[in-house]
Amino acid sequence: MLLNIVLEHVEKRFKGKTIFEDLNFQVDKGQTIGILGANGVGKSVLFKLICGLERPNQGRVLVNNVEVGREEDFPRDVGILINEPAFIPIYSGIKNLMLLAEINNTVDEKTVKSYMKSVGLDPENQTKVQNYSLGMKKKLAICQAIMENQSIILLDEPFNGLDFSSVLEVKKILGELIQEGKTILLTSHHQQDLDAICDELYIIDDYHLKILTDEIRNEYFQ
Repeated sequence: MLLNIVLEHVEKRFKGKTIFEDLNFQVDKGQTIGILGANGVGKSVLFKLICGLERPNQGRVLVNNVEVGREEDFPRDVGILINEPAFIPIYSGIKNLMLLAEINNTVDEKTVKSYMKSVGLDPENQTKVQNYSLGMKKKLAICQAIMENQSIILLDEPFNGLDFSSVLEVKKILGELIQEGKTILLTSHHQQDLDAICDELYIIDDYHLKILTDEIRNEYFQ
């Protein structure tokens, strides 16, 4: 199998607090991986390491065989949803996305509007993002993460803040991306959000990523 993401002996600390210690982790091309863990254990930090927003104190991170932070500052062909994207609050959803699309200039307005519709947003709606509901903001954030047809997609808590019907819409989109052979990493507090989607589940515990075996399931979720 081709590897899309590799972390080798990664250590990450913040002001003396250890987040990861001798972390080794790899994701095959086309896999869908779920990451579970409580707030503050490092789910977002893991994604930031992969996409170059954070650097490891030790070890190395490779994306598509390129070392992040040494050969490239930020890996190409990666779509990211981490925390709250920096949308301009006084602009509409479509205007925000078009400004982002202009950075790489790889998608046109018709394509962006199509992705907005796919996540349940009306591209003709001129409501300012500052007046969006939490669910609408989350859908817009998911849209910006996938609209450039990236081969690797990192979605941090994509279901948080969505109502039941919106969760179903996002799961449908993820199913389509999986069928297209995308490599996808998702995080959640809730195992049930990831069970039906992911090839493998991991939990962040004791500074490491542990594959979610039946024994660990019983330990954490019973």
